[in-house]
Amino acid sequence: MTGAPILSVAQMRAAEQALFDGGVDPYALMRRAGEGAAELIWRAGHKRDVLVLCGPGNNGGDGFVIARRLRELGVPVRVAAMGESRTTNSLQARADWDGPVEDIMEAAPASQIVDALFGIGLMRGLAPEIAARLADLAGAAQHSYALDVPSGVESDQAVALSPLPVFTHCISLGAWKPAHMLMPGRSYAAQHSLVDIGIVPPEGCATALSRPSLQAPSADAHKYRRGLVAVVAGAMPGAAALCAEAAARSGAGYVRLLGHGDVGAISHAIVRSMSLDFARARVLLAGPGLGRTDAAWERLSAALKSGLPTVADADALWLLAQHGFAGKPLPAIATPHEGEFDNLFGEEEGNKIETTRAAARRTGIVIVHKGPDTVIAAPDGRCVVAPPASSWLSTAGTGDVLAGVAAGRLAVTGDPFRAACEAVWLHGEAARRAGAAFVADDLVARLPAAIASAL
Repeated sequence: MTGAPILSVAQMRAAEQALFDGGVDPYALMRRAGEGAAELIWRAGHKRDVLVLCGPGNNGGDGFVIARRLRELGVPVRVAAMGESRTTNSLQARADWDGPVEDIMEAAPASQIVDALFGIGLMRGLAPEIAARLADLAGAAQHSYALDVPSGVESDQAVALSPLPVFTHCISLGAWKPAHMLMPGRSYAAQHSLVDIGIVPPEGCATALSRPSLQAPSADAHKYRRGLVAVVAGAMPGAAALCAEAAARSGAGYVRLLGHGDVGAISHAIVRSMSLDFARARVLLAGPGLGRTDAAWERLSAALKSGLPTVADADALWLLAQHGFAGKPLPAIATPHEGEFDNLFGEEEGNKIETTRAAARRTGIVIVHKGPDTVIAAPDGRCVVAPPASSWLSTAGTGDVLAGVAAGRLAVTGDPFRAACEAVWLHGEAARRAGAAFVADDLVARLPAAIASAL
């Protein structure tokens, strides 16, 4: 369920130093990284001509290694640099290139360019003339590759420090960085690839979300053993009905929709109750369509008093932000989007991984911080970042579906963090299967196939 590590600059530096302390030669590690990147470039562009742009530090040294390896593979390659190399390893790489080095401001365009100007340690923007030159050369190329991170991106905060182009590829060395996973940093490259250089990730680092391994119900399963989800409806019962439909198709054995109001057509298998009936329920889902009135708060308070593990979304999060958690059982899982997160937990310093982790640790809640860069954090520090899902998810009701899937998986697993991770992956997979221009109801119909693909 969790995949490749996501390392901050400090974590990456420490992981590299651990290799050096273990006897790995620093220049040998640079060669491993550069040659691995060169193989990816060769597969993508084969023998189209390449211009490698090298900076003065170790990122530039990686660029010289790439140029040498591409030349060995028969690729027409040129190198342009900003000036002299300044580190021991980059000087060695430049010497091993043993070819002409052009001035970056005078180099002619190429079919492919490699941006090896600056790496993950950059703390200030590029000089305007360098930023403009990089944009011109990238715009003239069919394929453009950013090495580790695009030059001008601050790796930890995933933000651009100066204007930069969108690259066709970004090649990360050793581990993913926040800039590869979080917006807007991720948006500066269309595709992302990872080169393994033997890094041992630190314990407790964030990781990328991967396909879960789900199990079919046991041979002796029945509806209550698989788990009953109670969904609290409110002022807009259609939203709660959407949650109920999603929970019913996410593995729960029984779903009960609690509340008045016409929800239109709904699956006959979903039981309706006019009262807050939590008999034999395993999980409570509250928030979507609940409303923000005093009556809605009373209804939410009564539901929370059931003591059931709760998935809280939408209006439940707004109400809890207004009235506070004091005297109320904490939700097991909260699924805020960015505005709801800030309203509930306050704006904090740090990137999305750091702020979500801090909120989970402070509150004791598993948090699914939604968005194009969804982050899932547990109170014990575990943290997973989901790869980008379909941008067609930016439509009404898809968050209700995610909350329903999270409730369904929580009923099955009893583990809030696991359930949240499974829900985010299944939600994204259902969106992939739905194609283009779908509505939230279409996601519900794709959930069984998404689950089947992960069994």
